[in-house]
Amino acid sequence: MKKSTIWLLTIIMALTFIGLLYVQITYMGNMVRMRNDQFSEGVKRALYAVSNSLEQEETKHFLEQDVAQIESWVVPSVKNSDNKGGVGYSFTTTGGVEGNLTLKGDLSTLSPQLTHEIGRSNKSLQEILRGQYLYQSGLLNEVILNILSHSSNRPIEERADSAMVNGLLQSELANNGINLPFEFAVVNRIGAVVYETSGYSQAAANSGSLFVQTLFPNDAKNRMNYIRLYFPDKKEYIFQSIKFMLPSFVFTLILLVVFLYTIILAFRQKKLTEMKNDFINNMTHEFKTPISTISLAAQMLNDGSVRKSPKMLEHISSVINDETKRLRFQVEKVLQMSMFDRQKATLRLQDVDANVVIANIVHTFTLKVTNYGGSITSDLDAQDPIIYVDEMHFTNVIFNLLDNAVKYRREDEPLNIRIETKNISEDNLEISIADNGIGIRKEDLKKIFEKFYRVSTGNRHDVKGFGLGLAYVQKLVREMHGDITVESEINKGTKFKLILPLTKN
Repeated sequence: MKKSTIWLLTIIMALTFIGLLYVQITYMGNMVRMRNDQFSEGVKRALYAVSNSLEQEETKHFLEQDVAQIESWVVPSVKNSDNKGGVGYSFTTTGGVEGNLTLKGDLSTLSPQLTHEIGRSNKSLQEILRGQYLYQSGLLNEVILNILSHSSNRPIEERADSAMVNGLLQSELANNGINLPFEFAVVNRIGAVVYETSGYSQAAANSGSLFVQTLFPNDAKNRMNYIRLYFPDKKEYIFQSIKFMLPSFVFTLILLVVFLYTIILAFRQKKLTEMKNDFINNMTHEFKTPISTISLAAQMLNDGSVRKSPKMLEHISSVINDETKRLRFQVEKVLQMSMFDRQKATLRLQDVDANVVIANIVHTFTLKVTNYGGSITSDLDAQDPIIYVDEMHFTNVIFNLLDNAVKYRREDEPLNIRIETKNISEDNLEISIADNGIGIRKEDLKKIFEKFYRVSTGNRHDVKGFGLGLAYVQKLVREMHGDITVESEINKGTKFKLILPLTKN
């Protein structure tokens, strides 16, 4: 798959995920806002109903007082209604005169005329009562006006009893579908608390979720009182309405993370594939040179005059030996590639004399260094050079470091490589390889041991590599229970230090 295709798919999927997350977040925000609006509307309706109920209770209070006064005048009433005992009436006139009328005896024996007179008296009494009712109706209108103008003179504690207000709030909030614990306080026009519930907190009330309703809106402005109400668990209540959206939001984030990880793996795999292809192409070229040299040496051996010269035979055998080692070195590089596909390298550990192995490597590598007009010196002063390592991989580690010194040499100065061994303690051997090459920048020092990382060499196009050499070196040194560090300065050179445990350790 082309890199452009991967990038196109990445952009499309990224835009899709961003759009999906935007829709989900927007929907959740709208749900929260709508739930807040519904909650606020329900609370406001409940508070208005409470205020209205308190006004009705106060009106009822004044009307009951007036009705008690109205009932002080007495309508005609029958005191004794048996036929033998007679019947009695009591009444009060509009002028305030009270009177009683009693008829004794058997009413059934009364003459029709007397009965007619009694009926006329009853009609007169009814007319009197009707007039009295109309008069008292006028008084009721005056009483209502008194309620509106003088009711605020009563203490607010009597007009809106705390227990009654609490009961009304619970009832009205339940009618509006709100069954949450609440706290409230009644305050006057300057904000002074008249009374409050035990859990009421002024700080919590000022947190932005406070509801306020005027009690008795018809009172004078200087006698106004208000009820302040808030719900401690409001946030949890609102959160419950969007809780069902959280799993889908989490799943979307998981998919996004998996997608990003997949894209990263795709780019890594593509880079690895390109590196392997380049490696194969370069290795084919690298194999051609030693094979051609060996082939040429073999042809020279077929020449009789060459076979008669011991010096020439020695030279040709030396060339064949060097080129064979070079081929082996290239093959080992192929093996390095496979090592990174395994969690742990397979090592054949044995006792190795570091001084001897390094001396052989220096002897072999001298020809390559001198071809570039450089020199390599060794100072193998370790008194105890026996280390417990894999000889083949240890040799490859040293070859890699020396090969890097040649690759990153300076053009304006002859190459100078120095390799040393010394015992830094009773348990460890230090091997240092220093050169006077182009050096490494500080920002690159932390990354040079990363797989596939290559330091920029500017316009140097002759430096080939795959970013595996130093990663391989670090991996093998650590597998052999050692450590590697690097010191470098631009245009002054680089120094690698390997610390490996001695056999006795």
